Amino acid sequence: MGWLQLFLLHPVSLYQGAAFPFALLFNYLCTMDSFSTHARYLFLLAGGGALALAAMGPFAVLVFIPVICAVFLICLLSPQEVHRQTFCFQMSWQTLCHLGLHYTEYYLQELPSTRFCLALSSLMLLTQRVTSLSLDICEGKLAAASGGTRSRSSLSEHLCKALPYFSYLLFFPALLGGPLCSFQRFQARVQGPSNLCPRHPFRALTWRGLQILGLECLKVVMRAVVRAGAGLTDCRQLQCIYVMWSTAGLFKLTYYSHWILDDSLLRAAGFGSEFGQSPGEDGYIPDADIWTLETTHRISLFARKWNQSTARWLRRLVFQHSRVWPLLQTFAFSAWWHGLHPGQVFGFLCWAVMVEADYLIHTFAKLFIRSWPMKLLYRTLTWAHTQLIIAYIMLAVEVRSLSSLWLLCNSYNSVFPMVYCILLLLLAKRKHTFN
Repeated sequence: MGWLQLFLLHPVSLYQGAAFPFALLFNYLCTMDSFSTHARYLFLLAGGGALALAAMGPFAVLVFIPVICAVFLICLLSPQEVHRQTFCFQMSWQTLCHLGLHYTEYYLQELPSTRFCLALSSLMLLTQRVTSLSLDICEGKLAAASGGTRSRSSLSEHLCKALPYFSYLLFFPALLGGPLCSFQRFQARVQGPSNLCPRHPFRALTWRGLQILGLECLKVVMRAVVRAGAGLTDCRQLQCIYVMWSTAGLFKLTYYSHWILDDSLLRAAGFGSEFGQSPGEDGYIPDADIWTLETTHRISLFARKWNQSTARWLRRLVFQHSRVWPLLQTFAFSAWWHGLHPGQVFGFLCWAVMVEADYLIHTFAKLFIRSWPMKLLYRTLTWAHTQLIIAYIMLAVEVRSLSSLWLLCNSYNSVFPMVYCILLLLLAKRKHTFN
């Protein structure tokens, strides 16, 4: 029923839970003066390597190879070249791995190995860290490391200079999930003095544990509702809308629970606090803003708040550097990064059109809707429409087969995005007049 991430959530949660004591241990050891910076880097690196081998088995080599190549390129290339080269290599490697998944699923018609899917999921997160690091170097936020490799230093000196990069790309709290942590934040946390290291936020972790428990209880209820009802293959007319809404609700609850667990692991290791934040750097933002996601009546706001660190990474990597159709390029790249499955291509491109329509609809609504009863009615209707469109996009992205995607497109559910498409065409013609 689900896509790669949902297929993996149960194994990922198990491994993230197993890493929790080690995250707490790392935070505790950082309060000791005897735990040097070098030892901290090695602890995080060794933990990441051990977690990768335990979770991915032999497929861990799919993560280790790009890590070694990325560090080599970072240490070898100049700041002007490093981002383009590392980006091209990382996305090429990830695309090859995704093609392997396509070959297994669509050509061999076999279920892919769980360990291979875990490696692919970790590789996607690695791409975020590699490109974030290379962008920081290219934009001058970090000192370039290229000079060290070309100098006449010993191998041990080269490895010592490269150790922070290896540790950052493989550190275990973010290996299998979690919000994107910048290299500046990572380095400041690891190199920070022991007397300034954040203590265990037990109250915050307890609250997140209760949130996860509540979400898991809701998941049990929603799973029973989904199983008791008809699927997309059996639903009729308006019943398909209920099937879409309930299935998307189960997907969202699963993501929320997973994101909170990932955030808790980072916070347990001390990477989730404001400790070590550089001037001008965006503050730590968890991926799950459940209240905003469930109450917003704007698709554009939902897009910014859904998986927030990834949305911010896409904005920095693609949107801010695109001169033509930046919104479309951003969502197209997101489909590429996710694996270019047919449902993902359709879903993300549909999302881009819906966001563009959202901007125009709400801009015109501000001009014509004045009274508060009409504003309340407008907000209620657009909230319901937004949630149904998001459910439609989510099902499109999650389905694997073209037949399932066709069933979704051929159902009554397609009415909701079609309404926004029609409004986009109508309002786009009048846009210049009102400007």
